[in-house]
Amino acid sequence: MSNGANTRIERSRAKIIAAAADVFLDQGFLGATMDQIAAQAKVSVQTIYSHFQSKETLFHEVVGSLAGGAARNVGREVERLPDGTGPEEWLLRFANEQLKAVLKPRLMQLRRMVIGESGRFPELGAALYREGPGRAIDRLSQALDHFASEGTLSVTDSRVAAKQFNWLLMGGPTSEAMHLGDSAIPGPRQMKKHACETVDLFLVKYAVTKDDPEKRPLMR
Repeated sequence: MSNGANTRIERSRAKIIAAAADVFLDQGFLGATMDQIAAQAKVSVQTIYSHFQSKETLFHEVVGSLAGGAARNVGREVERLPDGTGPEEWLLRFANEQLKAVLKPRLMQLRRMVIGESGRFPELGAALYREGPGRAIDRLSQALDHFASEGTLSVTDSRVAAKQFNWLLMGGPTSEAMHLGDSAIPGPRQMKKHACETVDLFLVKYAVTKDDPEKRPLMR
């Protein structure tokens, strides 16, 4: 198959997934039909079935696409740890990027939909966790190991510390948005304030200073 044909196939798949996301988020899994998705994508139902075996398969693709897209939107610069970047700077950058990427109406809709379909598709919850919080915790763990090796953080179990940071950062805002609706999603100023407070609290426990390794001061 030529590169041109492969490109056309990928474009067609992407168009169908985008259309299906709109329909699933609006109608839910049970309410959505392949006819509606075909109309939204401006393709035939047969074209959809040439790419996806069933509505269930397409639903899985939509969940993976939306959740994975949010993870990719966390800037690549927070995945790298250049020399001279301290834990305060890196964690603040990570926290702000994570809040902006995740706290969006479309992703909150996705979370509600996956929870609503958890009885029918329990594996989707695992996929959503793996693509969302799981990726964030993996990235944090690697960063914390890096800073521990430099002696700037006192971390003995990076996985535990990464989970603590992730849920301190995301737990409250996500829960409020899930329960109270899109109006509870914080604005940019609130997100920045929350990111700073999260890093402050985290470094109280884990930061190390050269003057006093036991001293873990609040940030300014």
